[in-house]
Amino acid sequence: VQLQASGGGLVQPGGSLRLSCAASGRIADRIGWFRQAPGKEREFVGRIRWSTGSTYVADSVKGRFTVSGDNTQSTMYLQMNSLEPEDTAIYYCAAAVTASSTYEHWGRGTQVTVSS
Repeated sequence: VQLQASGGGLVQPGGSLRLSCAASGRIADRIGWFRQAPGKEREFVGRIRWSTGSTYVADSVKGRFTVSGDNTQSTMYLQMNSLEPEDTAIYYCAAAVTASSTYEHWGRGTQVTVSS
């Protein structure tokens, strides 16, 4: 599975961004979004399970971030609204190939900076 995240940038507090994760190769069971801020551990943000279409977002971003995917199972999106400076991080997408596997395929991240 090859993954490419895009859509990051500089946005003011309260603004919105939509990140995309383009997947190619083997269709994965789940694609997840993670983020890592400077000096902090990597944090799980959300995921989509392609087999059921179910989505999940972490409590830390619930109500502000939503996860979706296209019907070709090739692109996953992270819609981020009401962004806060604390959301500043490098955002990565990753794939878990089977229902029992971990996120073992990672793409390059995209930088999101929330600042006035």
